[in-house]
Amino acid sequence: MAMTTVQLRPETKKKLDNLKIHPRETYDELIDRLADAAYDDEELSDEEIAGMKESEEDIKAGRVRSLRDIMKDLGDDKAIRSLVG
Repeated sequence: MAMTTVQLRPETKKKLDNLKIHPRETYDELIDRLADAAYDDEELSDEEIAGMKESEEDIKAGRVRSLRDIMKDLGDDKAIRSLVG
């Protein structure tokens, strides 16, 4: 099997280490698993496409709310502050 060397920042390596299923999982296995999870070869259903079109119409019409406002309404705006600043 041909091998390739990849350079990673220490922070990236730490993230990858935290994503391993078990300590002996190789980086090749991990990256392959993550790549498979990122790829979805299923076609969208008519219902999913209709839902996306409806969402686009809502956005164009201004029928949107920020995540911050929604979290405030739910009484949990502190949780989102760290994400959106």
